[in-house]
Amino acid sequence: MALKIVKPGLATSIQDLGRPGYFHLGIPQGGAMDRLAMRAANMLVGNPEEAAGLEAVFMGPEIAFTADASVAVTGAEMPVTVDGEPRETWTSFTVRKGQVLGFGFLQKGARIYIAVSGGIDTPPDLGSRSTYPIGALGGIEGRPIEAGDTLPVGSAPLVEEGRSAPAQLRRMPGNPAELRALPGLYWHRITEAAQQGFFDDTWTVAAEADRMGYRFKGGRVLEFVEREQPFGAGADPSNIVDGCYSYGSIQVPGGTEPIVLHRDAVSGGGYFTLGAVISADMDLIGQLQPNTEVKFRRVDMAEALAARAERRQMIEKLRQELA
Repeated sequence: MALKIVKPGLATSIQDLGRPGYFHLGIPQGGAMDRLAMRAANMLVGNPEEAAGLEAVFMGPEIAFTADASVAVTGAEMPVTVDGEPRETWTSFTVRKGQVLGFGFLQKGARIYIAVSGGIDTPPDLGSRSTYPIGALGGIEGRPIEAGDTLPVGSAPLVEEGRSAPAQLRRMPGNPAELRALPGLYWHRITEAAQQGFFDDTWTVAAEADRMGYRFKGGRVLEFVEREQPFGAGADPSNIVDGCYSYGSIQVPGGTEPIVLHRDAVSGGGYFTLGAVISADMDLIGQLQPNTEVKFRRVDMAEALAARAERRQMIEKLRQELA
């Protein structure tokens, strides 16, 4: 079976749960920005959770099917149609041979995830089919999909239509969105007033928001503790001698606009990082539209670990509901 791409949508790419294990070589984890939504879509159509599907940003693709398949669409709220007839999101449905899957205008969130029974079966790179354009890895020739592409799909039986993920297990950001953050290695580089101001201020998502990272604007400029810049660091106080960046790191070039590094971000650089958004909240960032208001909330390690455990429990509940 294959999927024929009639219209690619916007920045639509093949993604799975990523390629961990190569960050020390400068190759990021990659994979779905909203991993919970990607997992749920696969569960709904009977795929392994790590199967590859499609991630589309703001605008969905138009896809013609060459054989019957079970489909699920999760993530952002966007009307789904089959030959113009509406279908429910977060719910399994069947698309027959010759029918076309389409989408309406985005209503809430930023990214949808499309899973097809059998999973997209393009050749993996370094153990993953996730598209990483900067490294030309995964997907189709390491790029987002284009009109005219044919995507191979693995063989799998159809699942029952109408299998649905419970509403309480569909996690989306609030308004304003809250992102919990843990102060980090360079937290001491800014003054106490700046530390407090970072969490007190309301930020908004800037236009520069993609798979590498999300920039935030609108808060106060950070004040740095005075020091003599070490050899190898730049003149700006936000510069450091190059250091490593974790997934979720918050760098603030020039102390003006924080950038949260996401799935396709670099693994190190010369900007200080004041901390990191906790792993349990990184999915939420992938669903933020530009100009969305955001509050960062300070947590400690115990709270971060508790949030991670709660997220694991949510995923396990999904597995039980959709087993």
